[in-house]
Amino acid sequence: MKEFNIAVIPGDGIGVDITREALKVMNKVAEKYDTKLNFTEVKAGGCAIDAYGEPLPKDTLDKCRASDAVLLGAVGGPKWDNLEGSKRPEKALLGLRGGLGLYANLRPAKVYDVLKTASPLKNEIIDEGVDLLVVRELTGGIYFGDRGRCDDNGVAAAYDTEKYNTEEIKKIAHVAFKSAMKRRKKVTSVDKANILESSRLWRSVVEEVAKEYPEVELNHLYVDNTAMQLVRKPSQFDVILTSNMFGDILSDEASMITGSIGMLASSSVREDSFGMYEPIHGSAPDIAGKDLANPLAQILSAAMLFEYSLDMSEAARDIEAAVQRVLDKGYRTGDIYTEGTKKVGTKEMGKLVLEEL
Repeated sequence: MKEFNIAVIPGDGIGVDITREALKVMNKVAEKYDTKLNFTEVKAGGCAIDAYGEPLPKDTLDKCRASDAVLLGAVGGPKWDNLEGSKRPEKALLGLRGGLGLYANLRPAKVYDVLKTASPLKNEIIDEGVDLLVVRELTGGIYFGDRGRCDDNGVAAAYDTEKYNTEEIKKIAHVAFKSAMKRRKKVTSVDKANILESSRLWRSVVEEVAKEYPEVELNHLYVDNTAMQLVRKPSQFDVILTSNMFGDILSDEASMITGSIGMLASSSVREDSFGMYEPIHGSAPDIAGKDLANPLAQILSAAMLFEYSLDMSEAARDIEAAVQRVLDKGYRTGDIYTEGTKKVGTKEMGKLVLEEL
């Protein structure tokens, strides 16, 4: 029997609701494949601030480091909005990514045929197909650069610094090109090289890395053009490679093209098999505990955990297929509901996936 240790961070808001359903699915699949999962629940985000006075306690980071993978729900909420930057719940995310060395964020965006009507884009655009992967650098750039407040000739000012070095860019570029080799062999590198010096370095390093992958087609787009092209013709994209801040924005835009941010999983990984897996949506505290949240993104995040960190691809395919069958049968949570489908709550949706498994 295989055995793995999984750190679980339900977090805040609906993170608790969706993680509960995902853990049921994980146990069901583990049983099928003669695998034991040892779950250790820890706190991060707002709940950790309430309990310990800080968003990422050392004990949480230590237990995550000692695990084989981390499953994260969601953190944050208006309750903690007035705290200073270093004490806000979102600081836990940066601390986890940096503390665990998770430098690559993988965010797939795919339109399910049965959910085409949920997309805000016209049918003729969606019918061309949407199946792309955003590869976002996660531990560098403006989110980790020098920042502060200062006096600018008697006027209050603030600054945030965008900085990348060659090695950081090389590492994330290799992730993108390797991902493209398993897909349609096309990488679109996104920058702002007409303005930013950091983007000019980014572009030159990516071009050097591309020489190691002659089968992969590389093209460059400015970030503003990419944002436009995503809604004009998303089918043109396979793998989008970009920096921390640009990736944060573009991956959320790509998610809405699919029709619901509640359907999309993500993984944050490093060189070995270790990773942290989470849905890309927020904590939605207004619907927390009301049996309204869509658990499918968290369940699909669990599928990514099986595939990338536990090397159990068949288990991952089982989960994905179960989700597909539930959708094919017309079941929907409120965020993806359309007339003629069957509206269910968080718990019922989780139960339906379990039944398909």
